[in-house]
Amino acid sequence: METLKFSIIKSKEQYERYCNILEDLVVLEDQSIQDEIELLTLLIEKWDDEHNSFNDLNPIELLKAIITEHSLKATDLVDILGLSKGTVSKILNCHKGLSKDTIRKLSDYFKVSQEAFNRPYKLINEVSRHFRNASLMNTKKNRIDAR
Repeated sequence: METLKFSIIKSKEQYERYCNILEDLVVLEDQSIQDEIELLTLLIEKWDDEHNSFNDLNPIELLKAIITEHSLKATDLVDILGLSKGTVSKILNCHKGLSKDTIRKLSDYFKVSQEAFNRPYKLINEVSRHFRNASLMNTKKNRIDAR
């Protein structure tokens, strides 16, 4: 019986080895190894789906982790997202939420599902810093209509 070249990933070491092999194969741009590339991609994605910790991170923590993993800087996001430095800063400091367009661009660029970035997280409200009880900023006011 012939031994398989690749098998289902069972350890982090095997996962990392397959990722390195896949990177090497993709760089070659050789059509004859396309089946190997597709198989490795499938095996790696299966491992990612079962072992990712994306759900433990809010979208901004995830974005920061991905930036670090790719050895990027916040200023690199300016070009990737087509946003100003100020807007990128506001996003990374949780002063501004991620728009649908930004989520799409992040998903496409980093090859991560949109769902990873499209989850609720708490924003820091600039205005609320000036109030003692900032929680009042987001409460519904009961008004009595005087008629």
